[in-house]
Amino acid sequence: MSTSARVRDRRVHLERRATASRTVRTALVSLAGLVGGPVTHQAGEEVGRVLDVVARLSGTEPYPPVTGLILRIGRRRTFLAAAAIGEVRAGHVRLRTARVDLRDFARRPGEVLLAEDVLDHQLVDVDGVQVTRAADLYLARLAGQMVLVGVDVSLPTLLRRLGPRRWRSRPTPERVLDWQAVAPFAEQATEGPPEVRLRASRAALHRLRPADLADILEDLGRVERQQLLGWLEPQHAADALEEMEPAELTNLLREALPEHAARLVQAMEPDEAADALRDLEAGEREALLARIPAGAGELRRLLAHREGTAGGVMTTLLVTARREETVAEVRARLAGQAEHRTEIDAVAVVDDTGRLLCDIALFDLAMAKDTTAVADLAAGHAQFGSPATVSANTPLAETADQLVATRASSLLVVDGTDRPLGRILADDLLDALLPERGRLHFRRLLQ
Repeated sequence: MSTSARVRDRRVHLERRATASRTVRTALVSLAGLVGGPVTHQAGEEVGRVLDVVARLSGTEPYPPVTGLILRIGRRRTFLAAAAIGEVRAGHVRLRTARVDLRDFARRPGEVLLAEDVLDHQLVDVDGVQVTRAADLYLARLAGQMVLVGVDVSLPTLLRRLGPRRWRSRPTPERVLDWQAVAPFAEQATEGPPEVRLRASRAALHRLRPADLADILEDLGRVERQQLLGWLEPQHAADALEEMEPAELTNLLREALPEHAARLVQAMEPDEAADALRDLEAGEREALLARIPAGAGELRRLLAHREGTAGGVMTTLLVTARREETVAEVRARLAGQAEHRTEIDAVAVVDDTGRLLCDIALFDLAMAKDTTAVADLAAGHAQFGSPATVSANTPLAETADQLVATRASSLLVVDGTDRPLGRILADDLLDALLPERGRLHFRRLLQ
């Protein structure tokens, strides 16, 4: 989709939100004010009291429809279907008829109890890219049905709820988020977690930068961040984990089920995964590696290098080329590594025995013709001498000096016979040298 099309779609989306907000703002019903309020039939006689409001979060509706109420009638806790609800106003529900079908409540897939599962719980403000809490929820009637339209996240609203009931029943919206702009977390019920499909707001999480998702994950509680990770594709989740502070990442891996933690580690870039594994206890590390049969060997080789050395921070993700290949062939191989584009800034040219000849920057490949032979590009680099390299045991301080001297964005790590073992990226080197400054990842920030 073109940039102009995305901007147009975003404008239409916001206009629809604004229209809905203007329509319902004057008729908002506070959930906090409704809970505990009376339910009466047409004659005005009280039938019971509202304990909670049930809504369906799954489905394609932009605003979750109310499917019923949970009432307290005497000592019974019963369910009233939405079809029996006539009028809902501040702190009061009036039924359509004097005869109602009351039944025991059983949570259905996709349903949540708004007061029990959402109110006072964490949620993600997708537009504001932050974690917040629901101080109140607002209902309104749209297209003939009661729906959940907004979340109040302000402190004054929370304080209002602590006051007399008459304050709670008259909402004075402070900072209200449109429901389409939040991703809520539903508590697990005793019958099992409600199956909540990916809503528009949760789909929007996939469009957030990994660094923003990392901030959100660090601010969430244990249960909520594991739920958020479950909404994301493994690669997107792994990208976010790579941006987290080491201590937070360690806690997250410990909290996750071992199988899930192993999948996340396997999806991370090798050097980032090795860093994360180093921060775990030996037993924890081995338990995860045992669940990563495909990539365990590579990670074990990286973990064998000492911390504080070039081998300890290098990535083993390399793209190599031979002299007889053409630029078009190398580009095709690079295209197959598109998901790792932030880890690749050059292509190592090797001879028939695998020894390093030169390192060709991606810019040089981009400027060359498809039919150009790699040998011709290598010959052009030969006039500048041998490529700058370090050994796996080179201390990080010396590695940094070498990187500064070459003015490159990365350095190749080679063995004793000049065969490439891996590559050290400038941002990873800075992360290792300046751990107190947090994770930098300059190129990722520029995407």
